[in-house]
Amino acid sequence: MAKSVSDRVLATPSAHARARYLYVQEIGTLTSMEPHISSRENLSSYLFLTVRRGEGYLTYRGKRHFIKAGDCVYINCRNQYAHESTAEHPWTLMWVHFSGNGADDFYKTYQEQERSSIFHPPDTSPFTDSLTALYSLMREKPSLMELYAHRYLTDLITLCFTLGRPESGQEDPLSPKLLSVRQYLEEHYMEKITLEALSSRFFISKYHLSREYKKHYGITIGNDLTARRLSHAKSLLRFSDGSIEGIAAACGFSDAGYFIKVFRRSEGMTPLEYRRNW
Repeated sequence: MAKSVSDRVLATPSAHARARYLYVQEIGTLTSMEPHISSRENLSSYLFLTVRRGEGYLTYRGKRHFIKAGDCVYINCRNQYAHESTAEHPWTLMWVHFSGNGADDFYKTYQEQERSSIFHPPDTSPFTDSLTALYSLMREKPSLMELYAHRYLTDLITLCFTLGRPESGQEDPLSPKLLSVRQYLEEHYMEKITLEALSSRFFISKYHLSREYKKHYGITIGNDLTARRLSHAKSLLRFSDGSIEGIAAACGFSDAGYFIKVFRRSEGMTPLEYRRNW
């Protein structure tokens, strides 16, 4: 008797998809009949799976974790991993192996924000809906399949970021304060803002604030502030006839020369070229 029953689609992406998209390597479902260990390492792949029924164990980076129905897993398969269903409650899994352009950066950011490789979202249906749609797509192979697959994989990763947070009662107590800092940046972008001043205003050490802000939002405070200033400057360039000097001052840049330098580095053109083009 087979130890498991699986229904999967294996895919070979085109050179175009390998260069530009996230792409599926394998996708399917697995139902265990009896316990058996599936173990791999050094795969150039990322794995997302969700436990539909039953329970078992995932070993990842040397740690063994108990996982059950409703749990989700998002891991880098270059690391050794193994999973095994229990004998008492054999599991059914939905899963996809994927890789491609941006996959490494997505996972690096996920790790930088110290999100867990295993999480239990309040509702798994958004994940299973995406997996079901992706599975159907890969089986039917319609026109633009690889472009649609990229979309579904992006949706799936986005769900990991938005729903892959600690369970209720474990939410980071610093989150409301970080949100206040972010709102302050939006309201006071035109002023001189230093990390020391933010630390004093919000009663948090500058080192802790800097680290936690980057972890929470995926961007440093300095880069976030600069992006806000540039966005407001773009609006003034397009919808006012203000001088470059006036716009620089209105958006918190110390002088016009520095504004032009930062703008060119971000947009690949000067503020005046942006005004003419847009």
